[in-house]
Amino acid sequence: MAISYMTEEGYKKMLEEITYLETVKRPEISRQIAEARDKGDLSENAEYDAAKEAQGMLEMKIAQLKDKVASARLIDETKLNTEIIQILNKVKIKKTKNNAVMQYTLVSESEANLKEGKIAVSTPIGKGLLGKKVGDIVEIQVPSGLMTFEIIEISI
Repeated sequence: MAISYMTEEGYKKMLEEITYLETVKRPEISRQIAEARDKGDLSENAEYDAAKEAQGMLEMKIAQLKDKVASARLIDETKLNTEIIQILNKVKIKKTKNNAVMQYTLVSESEANLKEGKIAVSTPIGKGLLGKKVGDIVEIQVPSGLMTFEIIEISI
């Protein structure tokens, strides 16, 4: 089981999602199965088949979330610094090709959300930035080719 590092906030969100799935979604699907079963012949009952499949998917998702929670290691946010890039740092980088400036927060895979500017440390850019300092020029291999960035700022 792989260890996944996450913030306390991310851990709490995951626990809330498990609770929601178990207390709201699970009974909902059980009701759908019971209603479909009440309609008679199960061999030709598409509603029953769909509800049973949804139940299987839900149980798989709950199991996956519980595995992540079991292997989670919370990050001590008091030990963060801005000397070198590490998980939970905000990083401002400039693409050397066109001087476009971007800002990302490096997070665990389970907390990544590009719309919020949160990228996983396991992504090519995340891996390429870890351990670097302000002023460093970094070449990172991404699916579209080699990109070069200058690290402008590291913050918390």
